Amino acid sequence: MVMKRRRRMTTLMLMVLGHLASALEVPLDLPQPPTITQQSPKDYIIDPRESILIHCEAKGKPHPSFSWTRNGSHFDVDEHPNVQMRRQSGTLVVDISREQAESFEGQYQCTARNKHGTALSNNIVVRQPRSPLWSKEKIKPIIIQEGVALVLPCRPPAGFPPPVVFWMDNNFQRLPQSKRVSQSLNGDLFFSNVLRQDSRNDYICYARFPRTQTIQQKQPISVKVLDLDAINDTMAAFYNDTDLFGEDPVDERRPTFLTPSVPSSSKMVLRGQVLEMECIAEGLPTPDISWAKVGGELPATRTSFLHHQKTLRIANVSEADAGEYQCTARNKHGSVGHAIAVTVKAAPYWIGGAPRNLVMAPGENGVLTCRASGTPKPDIQWAINGMAIENSPKDPSRKVEEDSIIFSQVQTGSSAVYQCNVSNQYGYLLANAFVNVLSEPPRVLTPANKVYQVIRNQPALLDCTSFGSPIPKITWFKDSRSGTLDAETHSVHDNGTLEIGVAQPKHGGKYTCVARNSLGIYENHVHLEVKEPTRILKQPEYRVVQRGRSVVLECKVKHDPSLVPTMTWLKDHSELPDDDRFLVDSDSLTISDVMESDAGVYTCIMNTTLDQDSASAELTVVEVTPTPPVVYERPEPPTDLELTDQKKRSVQLTWIPGDEHNSPIQKFVIQYEDTLHHHRGHWHNLTEVPGTKTTAHLKLSPYVHYTFRVLALNSMGVSQPSFPSKVYKTEAAAPDDNPTDVHGFGTEHNNLVISWKPLSGLQANGPGLHYRVMWRQKVMDSDWTAVTVANNSKFVVSTTPTFVPYEIKIQAVNDYGAAPEPTIAHGYSGEDLPLAAPDPVQVFVLNSSLAEVHWEPVPLKLIRGYLKGYKVYYWRDGSLHKHHPHHTEKQILTFSGNHSHGKLPGLHPYSLYSFNVRVFNGKGEGPPSATQQFETPEGVPGIPSSLTVTNTNLDSLSLAWQPPHERNGVLTGYTLKYQPVNSSTEWGPEEELALAANESSVTVPDLKFSTRYKFYLNAKTHKGAGPAVTMEAVTIMDEAPPASPFGSLNSSLGEDGPLISWEYWGLEKNLYLEYIVDNSKQGEGGDGVWQKELVNGSQNFVLRGLKEGLSYKVRLVAKGHADQELQRSQELTVTVPAVASRQVDIATQGWFIGLMCAIALLILIILIICFIQRNKGGKYPVKEKEDAHTDPEFQPMKDEDCTFGEYSDNEDHKPLKGSRTPSSGTVKRDNSDDSLVDYGEGGDGQFNEDGSFIGQYSGKSASRDTAEGHESSEAPSPIHAINSLNSFV
Repeated sequence: MVMKRRRRMTTLMLMVLGHLASALEVPLDLPQPPTITQQSPKDYIIDPRESILIHCEAKGKPHPSFSWTRNGSHFDVDEHPNVQMRRQSGTLVVDISREQAESFEGQYQCTARNKHGTALSNNIVVRQPRSPLWSKEKIKPIIIQEGVALVLPCRPPAGFPPPVVFWMDNNFQRLPQSKRVSQSLNGDLFFSNVLRQDSRNDYICYARFPRTQTIQQKQPISVKVLDLDAINDTMAAFYNDTDLFGEDPVDERRPTFLTPSVPSSSKMVLRGQVLEMECIAEGLPTPDISWAKVGGELPATRTSFLHHQKTLRIANVSEADAGEYQCTARNKHGSVGHAIAVTVKAAPYWIGGAPRNLVMAPGENGVLTCRASGTPKPDIQWAINGMAIENSPKDPSRKVEEDSIIFSQVQTGSSAVYQCNVSNQYGYLLANAFVNVLSEPPRVLTPANKVYQVIRNQPALLDCTSFGSPIPKITWFKDSRSGTLDAETHSVHDNGTLEIGVAQPKHGGKYTCVARNSLGIYENHVHLEVKEPTRILKQPEYRVVQRGRSVVLECKVKHDPSLVPTMTWLKDHSELPDDDRFLVDSDSLTISDVMESDAGVYTCIMNTTLDQDSASAELTVVEVTPTPPVVYERPEPPTDLELTDQKKRSVQLTWIPGDEHNSPIQKFVIQYEDTLHHHRGHWHNLTEVPGTKTTAHLKLSPYVHYTFRVLALNSMGVSQPSFPSKVYKTEAAAPDDNPTDVHGFGTEHNNLVISWKPLSGLQANGPGLHYRVMWRQKVMDSDWTAVTVANNSKFVVSTTPTFVPYEIKIQAVNDYGAAPEPTIAHGYSGEDLPLAAPDPVQVFVLNSSLAEVHWEPVPLKLIRGYLKGYKVYYWRDGSLHKHHPHHTEKQILTFSGNHSHGKLPGLHPYSLYSFNVRVFNGKGEGPPSATQQFETPEGVPGIPSSLTVTNTNLDSLSLAWQPPHERNGVLTGYTLKYQPVNSSTEWGPEEELALAANESSVTVPDLKFSTRYKFYLNAKTHKGAGPAVTMEAVTIMDEAPPASPFGSLNSSLGEDGPLISWEYWGLEKNLYLEYIVDNSKQGEGGDGVWQKELVNGSQNFVLRGLKEGLSYKVRLVAKGHADQELQRSQELTVTVPAVASRQVDIATQGWFIGLMCAIALLILIILIICFIQRNKGGKYPVKEKEDAHTDPEFQPMKDEDCTFGEYSDNEDHKPLKGSRTPSSGTVKRDNSDDSLVDYGEGGDGQFNEDGSFIGQYSGKSASRDTAEGHESSEAPSPIHAINSLNSFV
C-alpha cells in the first residue's frame, strides 16, 4: 500500500513537472525536433477549377525535410510533372489544368524529419465534389380532392457534398410555406391538407451543389385541387359518370403523422454535431406541433425550432442530450404523439488538450500525457518518430503506462517526436509532441523596453516570456530591484506574466522581470503607461429630415490626448455608402441631399489603439418623392478575363468588351482584390486604359494574391463589374520602400518620441514586416542605437537630455530581407520651461496711448525648446488724477518669433503702468523680467458724463452737467455751442460760450420763445477738446398752443380716386398721408401695414390705385425732428364703390356648340371602326384555349428581372409556330421544338451559380428520342435567374 502511494505521488509530481515544462516555447535558434505548424483538413474537398494545395508546414532546428505517402505508399513528387513541392516547405501544389482532378484523389500523409526526430501530419483525404444529373422521369399531373393530405417527392441526385434543396415556381419565386405546407429534411414538400389555392402546374424542386456552383431542377409537378362537385362535373366523362372519390366530402379529422410513419423511432448523433428531428402531421384543421424531452428539459441556449415547429434542432450535441423526445400533433379533434429515442456517440476528443511538447534538462523527469475520451472508448496507440513504440529500440528512461509515457533521468540524445493516435469507429485524433533534452541558461523572449499601454481601471498584463532548461523562475520588480509589488493588486501567472487587476495612473512606470535557473540569470525591462478612457460626451440624437435636405449628426468625444482617435460611422451596423453626400468630420456626420434610402440607425464609433466608445441614433426621412426612372444605357460589363505573360511583378490582362448601348466606351477601369491581406469584397483601382484597348500590362507588388475585374465607362455611367479573373499570386520579397513621415519630438523633457507612417499591406512585400528604428545625437562620431518594432508606428526613447537634436532612421524589414538604406530625418528631444528672463528691458513712451518696449533676447541654450516668442504682461496701476481709483487688471501682448521689441497700443492717457517680459517655448513660459513702470502723458478728455436742462423760460434755458469720467489730464475748461432747429433739415446760426473748468451749470440768455435749440458741450485739457455731449430743448411759448395742429380732414370721389383735403396749422413741414384697408368693414381681424404718400406743402391729394368695393382708413401725419414724436390726425373712412360686372353664359356661345358637335361626330366614327374590326378578328373557342396554355420550356427570359416570361405577339398572345397545345392541357411538342435541355452532355441542363451554362453548346442532341420529346414537359432552365435563386439559398 505504501509503495502504491509513493508511486502515485511520483507520478503526480512528474505530471506537474511535465505541465510546467509544456509551457515552454523553444526558440528556433536552439536544436529541436520538427513540429507541424500547418496542415490541410482531414477531409479536404478541392475546388476543381483551381490548383490543388495540400498544406504541410513545419519548423525545427535544423529545418526539417518533407516527404509524402499516398494511399499508404510513398508518393514521389519528381515522378509527377504536374505536382511541385514548395521550397523550404512540404506543401504540394497540383496543377490540374492538364490533368483531371479525380486522378489526384486519395489519402495523403506528410512526414517532416530532421536529425532530432520525425513528425507526421493527419491522413488527409482529398476528394473532388460531384453533382450528378437528375434522372429523367415522367411525372403525371396530380388531381386531388380538397382537404386531403399530399406529399410531393423531390429525391435529388446524391452528390458530394449533399445538395441544398428548395422549392420554387416557374417564375423562380420561393413557394410560400406555413404550418400547413412545409419542406421536410429530405427535401419533400408536405401538405397537411390541400386547399384549392394550392392548384398550380409549376411545383419545381431545385438542388444546389455549392462546391461545384451548379443548380439542377426536377421536372415540374402539376397539382389540381378540386372540391367534390367540381371533381364529379369535370371527370364524369372519363369515369362513366362514376364518382371519383365517393359521395361524401372530406370531413375534419384528428391528426396522423405523415413522417415518421411509425409510432416510435430512434436516432443516433455524434457529440458536437447538430441533432435534427422532424414530425410532420396531416389533419383537418391543420395540426400544431409541440416538442418535449421525456424526463428532462430542452437545452434552451442550443435549441431552435424550424419549419413552423415541425423540426427540432439542437446544436453542439453532448452526452446529456441523449434520451427520449416526444413530438405531439394536436388539433381540435384530438392529438397523436411520436417518441424518438436519441443516442449520442462520440468520436475521440481531447481531455485537457492534446499532448504538449516536453523540454527537459539532462537528469530531469517528465511525463507525456495523451488523455482523450469518446463513445465507445477509443484505443490509444503510441509511436516514436513515426514507428510503433513497441517496435522502437528500448529506452530504460522511458516507460509507457496506457495514456502516458513517463520519463526519468533523461540524458542528452534522447530527443524524439512521439505520436499519439486515439481512434474508435467514428474517427481518430493524431498528435505530435516532441521530447527535447537541452541544457540552456535562461533568456527572456519578450522584447526589451517594450511599452505596454492600458486604459485606466482595466487589467494590465505585462509579459515575461522566457526559456531555459531547467525551467527558469520568474520574479518581478517595479522601478528598481528593491521595489516590491503589492500582492493585493499584482499577481504573477505560471508563464511569468504579471497581471495588475485594476490599472491606475500610479501603476505606470518601469518594471523589471528576472528569470533565473541553475545555469544563469537574465533581466528584462518593460514599461507600463496608463491612459484615460475614451468617452462620447455628446451622442447623436434622433432626427427627422425631409427628402432633399441636409442633416448633421453630432458625436463629440473626449479621449486621452496621447492616443490618436479614429472616428468611424456605420449605417445599420454596416459601412457608410460610398457616396460623396456623406461627409465625415472629426465630430459629426453630414448627409446632404437626403434620400429615402438614407433612413436607418447611424452609429458613431470612436476608436483609439486601446479602447473605443460608441453611440447610435435613428434617422427618419419623410415626404418621399417618386423614384426617377432607371436609365438602361450604361455599357454591359466586360467578359472572358484572361491572364497571360505572367512574371514575378507583372502580368498581362485581356478581356472582351460588353455592349456599348450606343454610347462609345471612353475607358476601362481595372480593379484588384487582395485576398491575402484583406477580406473578400475590398476592391481597389489599379489602372485605367482607353476604351479602344482590350489589353493592359499590369505592374504588381510582391506577396499579394491578386484577383482582377474590369469596369467599362461611357457617357451614361459605369458598367457593372466583370466576373473576377483567376487568382494570381506573386512571390514575397524584401521591402522596396521605407516608412515615410518620420518625425522625432518629445512629449516629456527627457524623452524622444519617434513616429512614422507604416507601410501598407501592398508595400510589405512579404510576411513578418517590422521596423528597425535607429537614432543618435547629432554630434560628431556618435553611435547609432537600434531597436526592432513590430505592429506599431511609434517608439519612445527614454532618459534623453532636454531639447537635444537627433538623427533618426527607420528601415523596413520582413522575413525576406531589409529595404534600402533609409534617409536620415531630424528631430529634437522633449522641451522644458525656459530658465532665464529677458534682460535688460527698456520702455519708450511714444504718445498718450502708445508705448514701445525693448528687451535683450534670451540665449537659445537657456530657452530649452523651440522659441515661440515673447509675452509682455502689462497693467494700469491707475490714473495720475487724484480722483480716479487704481486698476490692477493685467493684459498680455504676444510677439511670435525672435523679436526684441514690441509696441503696447490702446493705453490710457495720464496713467501709471507696470510691465514685465517673458520668453515662452512649446512647453510654456519662463520667469518674468523685473517689473518696471512708466507714465503716459495727457490726452484729450472723454465726453462729459451728463447734460440736462434744469430750468425753461420764454427766452432762456438753464443747463447742468457732470465732468467726464475719463479726464485724461487736467481739465482747463468747457466749450458750449448751441443753435436753433427750424426743422429736421434746417439749422440756425451757431453760438459759442467758453466756460471755466470748475463750472458745472450755466443759463443761456437771449433765446427765442417757442423755439427748439440743440446744445453741444465738450471738455478741454492742454492737449485739446474732447468729444461733445448733445441734447435738444424748447423754450416756452408766449400763449397756449391749439390742442391739435390738424383741422378738418375731408374726402370726395373723383374719376382717378378719392380726393383727400385737410387743414394744418402746425410748425412741421414734413407731411404725408397714411391709408390702410379697413378690415372691420370686411369682416376680418388683425392689423395691416399703413401705406404712405408724401404731401408736403399742399392741402389736398388724390389716392390712386385703391381697390373697388373696399373701405380704407386715412389719416394725416406730421413728422418733426428725429427726436420728436409723430403727430397724427383723426382717422377718416373712405369707401371706393364697386362696378357691376357682366356675366357671360358659355352655353350660348356659338364656338362652344360647334366644338361639342365635332367631338360627338369623332366618337361615332371610332365606334364604327371598332365594330368592323371586331367582326373580322373573331376566334374559335378551341383556339382561345390553345392560347391560354404555353409550354413552360419555351418561355423567354425577361431582361429586366432575370425571370422567365411568355412569348407574345403583343396582341393575341399566340404560341410559337411549331408548338401545339391540346385542349386537354397536356403539354407536348413536335420535332421543331427546341430547348436548352437538348444541348450539352446530359438530358438536363446544368448551370453555374453565376448563371453560366456547363458543357458545350453543340446543337440539338442526335440521340434524343422523338417520342420522348412529344411526351415530356420540362421546366425552363434558370440561365439568367441564378441571382434570384441565390437570394433564397
